[in-house]
Amino acid sequence: MGLALLAVIWLITFVSTYFFIWHPWWLPAGVSASAAAIDHQFVTTYILMGIVFVLAQCSLGLFAWQYRDRGSSAPPVDYSHGNTTMEIVWTVLTGVLFVGLNLMGSKIWAAERFEPAQASAVPVEVTGMQFAWYFRYPGPDGKFGITNPKLMDPSAGSEAAIGLDTSDPAAKDDVVTGTMFLPVNRQVDFTLRAVDVIHSFFIPNMRFKQDAVPGLAIHMHVTPTQIGDYEIACAELCGLGHYKMHGMVKVVSQEDFDKWIAAREAEKQ
Repeated sequence: MGLALLAVIWLITFVSTYFFIWHPWWLPAGVSASAAAIDHQFVTTYILMGIVFVLAQCSLGLFAWQYRDRGSSAPPVDYSHGNTTMEIVWTVLTGVLFVGLNLMGSKIWAAERFEPAQASAVPVEVTGMQFAWYFRYPGPDGKFGITNPKLMDPSAGSEAAIGLDTSDPAAKDDVVTGTMFLPVNRQVDFTLRAVDVIHSFFIPNMRFKQDAVPGLAIHMHVTPTQIGDYEIACAELCGLGHYKMHGMVKVVSQEDFDKWIAAREAEKQ
């Protein structure tokens, strides 16, 4: 029985490890300036954790075989209350591993959150609500207009959905849309908001994910590097309609982006 259990444990270990090495279900193609660094962090974490996993599971299988029931021929059992030195060693090693991984990934994580966006960055406000995303651009004046929760009415269009106060002069040229357009190779400065509950703004291809929290305006920036259409999802369970809270970001050339903005501004005239 001990040998059979060893074989089962090792078989599960090596088959699952094979799928991680083969990674047929890996992340989608990265299309942001930070994607390569984030993917490198993922790979490093998988390798280190994989080594620990394989060693632990191989030891488990070996112990299952070594300490199998041998009947009356088994030697007397020696009960132990633990080894303090061993516990200290594996606790310290675990701490070093986890703190080390945290420090390795902190630079790229902090760069998108704590460093200020470039002066030429495109400002985009992202508003999450059950169960839709809305995106706002400040227009030629570079200023976002005032929003008022009392004016929110999702049934009356995008501007009313976020409660845009059209009496505010700065709101006159704001562009609000349900599909996000971004220029390629230009940094985007996101301001994330939520109206009702916590949502999580997630663009898998850009390796971009950040919670949107009611009452907070959270800033992050990212630089798309490839033209195309990419899915936006909500990565936080936000209610019964969570499954349908998705959108699209269209990364286009700077020329096409300028034309799109100009067309939206013309519609407001």
